[in-house]
Amino acid sequence: MAIQFKSQARDARLNAIETFGSTSCSMRIYTGAQPADVTQANTGTLLLDFNLPADWMAAASAGAMAKAGTWTGTASGGAGATPGHFRIYNSQATKDGTTCFIQGSCAIGSGDINFDGTITSGQTVTISAFTLTDGNA
Repeated sequence: MAIQFKSQARDARLNAIETFGSTSCSMRIYTGAQPADVTQANTGTLLLDFNLPADWMAAASAGAMAKAGTWTGTASGGAGATPGHFRIYNSQATKDGTTCFIQGSCAIGSGDINFDGTITSGQTVTISAFTLTDGNA
């Protein structure tokens, strides 16, 4: 049998993510596959780099936590490029790969963050949905 946690324990773990990340997080969207883990160097072409709102995640409930506020930025790279992965950093100033603490997949029509089309430099991009779900239910 798998280990299970009460919903409040799962919520506490999720809420700790935003505490660790701080109120000064940023997100980058890249082409291609994500690195093997968050400690690895950035890969792919940078398409989008923007600061997340100060309260970037809503309080966890029932073992899930959704984005809060508006996540939007202006694309700085690509010409009809397909998003492949994202990385979230716990600093708005230092994005050298050592401060990445969350990464996941992106794609058109699928992925941890779902896009409705390619990204072109100068385009305003809004992340409309993002949810973290804790395991061990």
